[in-house]
Amino acid sequence: MLKVLGFLIAGVSLSAAVAVAQDRALIVISSHDKLGDTGKPTGWYLSEVTHVYYPLIKAGYKVDFASPKGGAAPMDPGSRDPKDEDNKRFLEDRAAMKQIERTLPLAKVDPKKYKVVHFAGGHGAMWDFPNNPELSRVAAGIYESGGVVAAVCHGPAALVDIKLSNGEYLIQGKKVNGFTNAEEEEVGLTKVVPFSLANKLQERGALYEGGKNWENKVVVDGRLVTGQNPQSAHSVAVAIIEVLAVKKAK
Repeated sequence: MLKVLGFLIAGVSLSAAVAVAQDRALIVISSHDKLGDTGKPTGWYLSEVTHVYYPLIKAGYKVDFASPKGGAAPMDPGSRDPKDEDNKRFLEDRAAMKQIERTLPLAKVDPKKYKVVHFAGGHGAMWDFPNNPELSRVAAGIYESGGVVAAVCHGPAALVDIKLSNGEYLIQGKKVNGFTNAEEEEVGLTKVVPFSLANKLQERGALYEGGKNWENKVVVDGRLVTGQNPQSAHSVAVAIIEVLAVKKAK
């Protein structure tokens, strides 16, 4: 018999027992692959996944992937930069890429399993993250169980319709960040995206704190962590891990 974390587990190896107790994180990516009416492809942004995924793995978390539709989720081809060390590692990581091809549908995700949910960006998120009841169920469930909700770049599009059990928006009265209007203008997509992310966050009562274009900027308000753009993704991961560590220490 093996005693692990106070439990007696008969006939189970140490590695299996540790796996049972391992904390889990969920990364949610977009299922949407069309950039409005432009005829151009979009999807989720690679570095906004990889720069969070590997720090979470290093910190000891088991990471699962989910998407609104489940199954294969489209990567924004413009984000496929193998010169980025984490991107290259991820693209060559068969286990990780297999997860991307077999993402969990949000409808089948049990929020009780996770300590944190991270919403990666990419313009696809602007179409299938808002007004998504299953996404809201998962995020609110994790948050109201004491977990962390995080998002980067266009990932905060997930936050605009999440309501808690008291009927209030999760972001109401909280400091947040996300892709700025100036950044959207600079990439020439202001008239393509279905709404202004920065404006919508403020409409929901959030205290939006945008920085300079392409600045590495992360905003933390309790267990809510948001980053402005792809340059902020690694810092989002660092903040997530710090918030979780403080929570564990209490």
